[in-house]
Amino acid sequence: MDIKKLLHTAIVASVKAGEEILKVYNSAFDVEHKADNSPLTVADKNAHEIICSILKETQLPVLSEEGKLIEYSERKNWKYFWMVDPLDGTKEFVKRNGEFTVNIALINEQKSILGVIYIPVGGELYFAAQDLGSYKINVANFKSFDLDALIALAEKLPIENKKQKFTVVASRSHLSEETEMFIDGLKTIHKELDFISSGSSIKLCLVAEGSANVYPRFAPTMEWDTAAGQAICEQAGKSVVDYTTNKMLLYNKENLLNNWFVVQ
Repeated sequence: MDIKKLLHTAIVASVKAGEEILKVYNSAFDVEHKADNSPLTVADKNAHEIICSILKETQLPVLSEEGKLIEYSERKNWKYFWMVDPLDGTKEFVKRNGEFTVNIALINEQKSILGVIYIPVGGELYFAAQDLGSYKINVANFKSFDLDALIALAEKLPIENKKQKFTVVASRSHLSEETEMFIDGLKTIHKELDFISSGSSIKLCLVAEGSANVYPRFAPTMEWDTAAGQAICEQAGKSVVDYTTNKMLLYNKENLLNNWFVVQ
């Protein structure tokens, strides 16, 4: 596998999807609801189509939140595949607070080995791949995406952070009672505690870059919510640990629902 070529393709797909998302974001749009009552917009659908059309050239299967359900009997035989959330944080998109992302990950043997997270509002791009490291760069004014140039210009993660207080990041829309109890436990260990509330996979990026020390998630997430962020965190020397098994989160399970986890 040419991991650099695959990373470049994923970056292009994420930014092109972001452009489509912003077209909808800056217009009047309707909100539908799925069977689980989660919101869905035309931006989700458009981003899915753009990403799939670009990733098609890699000839690897794509498992997307907005794609058709693929039975485990088929996907369990995939050695490599793309895990995609075309618009992570649709609730934040609907609220128009800018805290939504495009998530693209490459999974190999249940592990996330490449991740791209793009924040369309503002143009912040996080990307990582096995043996290449983890990076952050603003691409709002970029016209082309040569990977070597991006790496040369980007900040390598984690970024040195001189803040003194231990910082927790948690969900803006899904703060559970168990998460609050976990944070209360941290208050007994650390004299001073800062708290950041954020939407979507941005929370994993904040730990990867060093802006936050820990992200506890004791509420439901799906594999496509975390796969890209896990690669970015792990290549930055951080960990995404399954709270049930005390091992790294794994992907392409029969049930695509994640267990609770802690990122630190």
